[in-house]
Amino acid sequence: MRALLMAVCLAWGTPGMAGDWPSWRGPHGNGVADGATYPLEWSKEKNIAWQLTMTGSAGSTPVVLGDLIVLTCSEGGKNSVWGISSSGEILWKTTVGDEKPGKHKKGSGCNPSPVSDGERVFVYFKSGDFAAIDRQGKTLWHKNLQTEYGPDTLWWDLGTSPVLTQEHVVVTVMQSGPSPSYLAAFHRATGQVAWKVDRELGAPEEAAQSYSTPAVTTFEGQETLLTIGADFATAHSAKDGKEFWRVGSLNAEQNKYYRSIASGVADAGIYVAPYGRGEMLYGIKLGGTGDVTKSHVVWSRKGLSADVPTPVALNGRAYVLTDKGKVGCLQVGTGEIVWEGELEKNRNAYSASPILAGGHLYLVREDGTAFVLKSGDTYELVSKNELGGTVIATPVFVNGKILLRTFETLYCIAAQ
Repeated sequence: MRALLMAVCLAWGTPGMAGDWPSWRGPHGNGVADGATYPLEWSKEKNIAWQLTMTGSAGSTPVVLGDLIVLTCSEGGKNSVWGISSSGEILWKTTVGDEKPGKHKKGSGCNPSPVSDGERVFVYFKSGDFAAIDRQGKTLWHKNLQTEYGPDTLWWDLGTSPVLTQEHVVVTVMQSGPSPSYLAAFHRATGQVAWKVDRELGAPEEAAQSYSTPAVTTFEGQETLLTIGADFATAHSAKDGKEFWRVGSLNAEQNKYYRSIASGVADAGIYVAPYGRGEMLYGIKLGGTGDVTKSHVVWSRKGLSADVPTPVALNGRAYVLTDKGKVGCLQVGTGEIVWEGELEKNRNAYSASPILAGGHLYLVREDGTAFVLKSGDTYELVSKNELGGTVIATPVFVNGKILLRTFETLYCIAAQ
């Protein structure tokens, strides 16, 4: 195992090298993979390079750093971080506090996905444990955000993933009182807080709670964190957390149960934001100051949105998957539908977010069935692929291979 670990270290290359998958939304944070060719067909008997049995159900997406795969799971009542080789061998395991089990059948104590800057992997758990791990599995620093800033008051299972800015690793907490809602940035090397700002917006009951992850973008030279939840979209300075602008209320009738799960995505100067339990989709122009609700909501639509899966956006187009399997492509600037279709009827929903890879759109249902569509100007189904198991985690696409995680197994899919 030591020799294998040395080989992984030597194969690393520089941080951010081509072929890395550093966060759950991929190398660009928008659900788009690098590389031109990925498998279009697979099954338990076809195009499976290897598979690894997992411990404990989890919805977190792995990250990939060169030849190293890192994922979170639970094991023996502990939060666990695994380092896995590109051939599916376990290199190391690191414990990060005690597991706080999930409440929902789709939930777990480790739904937040890791994020990596190429040197460190940052992990976050429902228990509030937040840590940086190096590439050999050593814990560099470890703290508990709930101990420091107040207990988790979400009704369900924490799912917000940490994100990276140019300087910091950032975590958002959006929940009901008495614990505060906030954004906080931490120094990557030490874990010391760099800044922390409140995000209290007065949303009613469960509507104040969000499981979404911020989008990080740069607009007019300013690195910006875009958040959705508690009935508002807000933009914050990545440097100090200061709020640039806000849009809301997105819950005009003050519904008590408009918690948000799906995250937004930025493209072409527009923030595409799902809200209202999948009822609404908004196109919000970036920029401005203060309350820009009247001036910057450039379009909104019903019927094609999502409660859980986060949209993909690239080159002025957004691809949206609803929880029930309706899928569509729309113009980011106008909200105009380019095409839409509906995947086969099934009692299982969609929780994994879509990925655009090699000119195809990959959509994975909760029962492990994956559909591949062409990403052109019309709705065109290419294949249907079945592995079974329960899939909440978004798949990973690197170097022509797909990592697909079920509650029981991590599969590496590669054309044979």
